[in-house]
Amino acid sequence: MKPLHSSFKITVALLFSSQLSFAAADSSPNYLLYSLIGAGIIALIYAIISLADNMMQIEAKNLGADTSENDYSMFPSFSSLFKPKAGDHVDPKRLVALKQGHDIKLVGGADAGKTIANTAQHYAIKPTNFRGMAPIPKISAVAGDHVKAGDALMFDKSNPDVIYAAPVSGEVIEIKRGAKRAITEVIIKADSEVTFKENTVPNLESTSREDIVKFLLETGGWAHLNQRPFDVVPSQEVIPKNIFVSTFATGPNAHDLNTIVNGSEAAFQKGLDALSKLTEGQVYLGLDGRKGHSSHSAFSEATGVVANYFAGKHPAGNVGIQIHHTAPINSGDVVWTLRVEDVIILGRLFMTGAYDTRTKIALTGAEVTNGYVDTFLGASVGELIGPNLKNDHVRVISGDVLSGDPIPADGYLNQKTSQISVLAEGDNHELFGWLLPLKPRPSVSPTFPTYIMPSHEFEVDTNTHGEKRAFVVTGAYEKVLPMDIFPQHLMKAILANDFENMEGLGILELSEEDLALCEFICPSKSPLQSILRDGLDTMRDQM
Repeated sequence: MKPLHSSFKITVALLFSSQLSFAAADSSPNYLLYSLIGAGIIALIYAIISLADNMMQIEAKNLGADTSENDYSMFPSFSSLFKPKAGDHVDPKRLVALKQGHDIKLVGGADAGKTIANTAQHYAIKPTNFRGMAPIPKISAVAGDHVKAGDALMFDKSNPDVIYAAPVSGEVIEIKRGAKRAITEVIIKADSEVTFKENTVPNLESTSREDIVKFLLETGGWAHLNQRPFDVVPSQEVIPKNIFVSTFATGPNAHDLNTIVNGSEAAFQKGLDALSKLTEGQVYLGLDGRKGHSSHSAFSEATGVVANYFAGKHPAGNVGIQIHHTAPINSGDVVWTLRVEDVIILGRLFMTGAYDTRTKIALTGAEVTNGYVDTFLGASVGELIGPNLKNDHVRVISGDVLSGDPIPADGYLNQKTSQISVLAEGDNHELFGWLLPLKPRPSVSPTFPTYIMPSHEFEVDTNTHGEKRAFVVTGAYEKVLPMDIFPQHLMKAILANDFENMEGLGILELSEEDLALCEFICPSKSPLQSILRDGLDTMRDQM
């Protein structure tokens, strides 16, 4: 048997000789011959260029070039040609450009220049907002008691040193209970003018870490700290490896943290100073590096921190994404995360000794008047949005539409919420809506015409446009999650209670908000955030 290359040469020679004989018999041009010769030349040129391209990429790796951030190729990928553009204010040495993600543009973003009157008279603290707390905490105040802002309302029986304080002054009017008598809300009718419990403030420059911890435990400030992994109130016995704060949000109709920090610049810096005393590592700030955006001077000029810029689509503003690209959580690591609002509250605590939870809440969505409300944590949702609703057949969400929690009309804001989203209920089914999507809707699929209009704002409802289906491997999650993990394999490991694979596949780095976009695009309509929380709770119980 002749070698392959010899056979190829003989075949080409015979084909060429046959074409010559036909050409001799017929004087007309032989287009087949010319086409074969042209195709051969093109194939030869492509082979030479491909070989040169491969050699160039190999040489780039040998020289130590960062091939994960740049394509050293004559044929760069589409994503590298159109990777996120950074703003002119960004220091390129501190920039992380994220390629994966997706922005969902919705009608009803909050207007930073519009202030809406605070009509809330009732406020509540909810034990369910603090993961790790026993469902029936010890209540320090009973119905009928008058409390000041900062007075202890309850504490966890498993860790009585941590108190959970009243967000406002007023009368405790009700302690609501749910299933198995678990406490769901402690409700306060606020005074017309809020008064604060007085606390003796330690000197940050001279006091010890132990004294700062004690001060936070006694004043209610400790409950504003969040530990990762698991997103629980941290133990005062554990020193975090690092502390992370994201200074911008990228979710649908996200609240503007530049607006929220405006007027509280000194308190924000004071809070950072206090946090730097609580870790042996660094306090990291995630700054907005997107083109067309900027970071408030309170963020970009903060001292005593390590600041990095992040550019890209949602979820670039999620603190979990920023941790992954800055100082990833390894097995056995403990880090803390805080919102900008929490840092401000801690800063006021160390400046004045008052537990002052004043904050700005963004009212977003097509079914409510959009703007910002100056209020306190735990405000009554119904009282806040009641005068501003455009329609009464709506769903109210504490947070954004991807990762927020639905709240009843008589409910109260979550502790970690600076946004209320109001959407029309999606109980009006479209005939063959999955086949003939007549109404524009946000999607990552290029089959929808609106895919070519990235700036289009959608007016949406809560319809999921389909039911739960088989959980199949599609590779879709990896296109929107800018983390070096395999989310679909992780979800299957959680469902199988495979603890070893759960940890190995990166469950300790994740929180629900990080997978919210994956849940949005999921072809199987699987509740990924709920699955992840079940896995995290199971892992915490085993550790």
